[in-house]
Amino acid sequence: MLLLILEWIHRFTLWKVPAVFQYLSTRMILAALTTLIFTVLIGPKVILFLYNLKTGQSIRVEDCPMLAKLHEKKKNTPSMGGILILLSMLVALLLWMDLTSSFTLILFVGTLWLGAVGGADDYLKMKYKNSKGLPGRVKFLLQIGFAALLSVYLLAPGVAQSLHQGKWLAPISAKEHVVTKEAKEVMISLSAQETMGRYFLPFKKTPFFIVAGAGLWVAALLTMFVVTGTSNAVNLSDGLDGLSSGLILMTASVLALVAFLSNHVAFAQYLNILYIEGSGEIAVFLSAMFGACLGFLWYNSYPAQVFMGDVGSIALGGLLGVCSVLLRKEFLLALVGAVFVVEAMSVILQVASYKLRKGKRIFLCAPIHHHFEYKGWPETKVVVRFWIIGLIVAIIGIASLKFQ
Repeated sequence: MLLLILEWIHRFTLWKVPAVFQYLSTRMILAALTTLIFTVLIGPKVILFLYNLKTGQSIRVEDCPMLAKLHEKKKNTPSMGGILILLSMLVALLLWMDLTSSFTLILFVGTLWLGAVGGADDYLKMKYKNSKGLPGRVKFLLQIGFAALLSVYLLAPGVAQSLHQGKWLAPISAKEHVVTKEAKEVMISLSAQETMGRYFLPFKKTPFFIVAGAGLWVAALLTMFVVTGTSNAVNLSDGLDGLSSGLILMTASVLALVAFLSNHVAFAQYLNILYIEGSGEIAVFLSAMFGACLGFLWYNSYPAQVFMGDVGSIALGGLLGVCSVLLRKEFLLALVGAVFVVEAMSVILQVASYKLRKGKRIFLCAPIHHHFEYKGWPETKVVVRFWIIGLIVAIIGIASLKFQ
């Protein structure tokens, strides 16, 4: 919004608008500062509001009865704090992002859609004492529905153009650095379908594999898997004070750097990554996510005054997945979000073991962060050690941009 106002001032008045506000790096910094300050300043009022709503944390005891004792002090801590994160991100989006960009539209809709799914889940748990929230099947269908619409928009030929010819519905476009038969290095333009059909591994220059034509169904399924899978993986990781918010901000910072570099032809060519026109808006959004999670940690660190809840974890996880799809960095997300992957896999393995091995479990409790709690690790030690692992894989992810 401010970009449009500044452009109007520059065009129709004699006032000189500092060019610095047009720079992508400036907007990234301002977006992060906006969400950081917003969450810290508004946090106490939101926490009090949630406390008055009686949004206490529900403790799962069916298959991990010891959790009730370990987390007994948390039962009255308000949940649904993710509302604060999402609200601050939407404020930053409206202030610092290009409202005519298709990336802005996608991320705006994604924030509202996934936030509503998580919010409904939290609300039902709060409203009805013994409720487990939205039925798992309904929640999954709503998540996969958004991912499916995103896939149609990105992959179906001419869908965006047929809806509107404006910039805000322009499909994703990219340029790829290649070496021709004449040993010349050039940048070739890619259509939306060609862009979305390319998959890249960290530390590898050329695409790991390419799908086209009928194979784009594979790309659609992978997009749905990444968005929905990341959404649920982050949701499963949200079980200890500050754990998920700290890991999210690390993952978001790496993807923000990738989006920033992908927005510049020279950087993209030098690093052998896709140049994605307009991806700077993704960088601004992820910077806002970084600032929001950092500010939320002010109240969510041990001992937490508020929990993120499904409204935050489902939405933020899904948005990380969306950004990785738009940047063509799904495998990089799996690397820098390795802790989320391990958390999700621990639950899958636990359930499979219980069903296939007649009640036998692999872990003392799943997700795996509770397993270490059962082994006697203090909660703060589990969180910090998981953060350390998250930071290590984030550094490896950044290194992969150069060493390829």
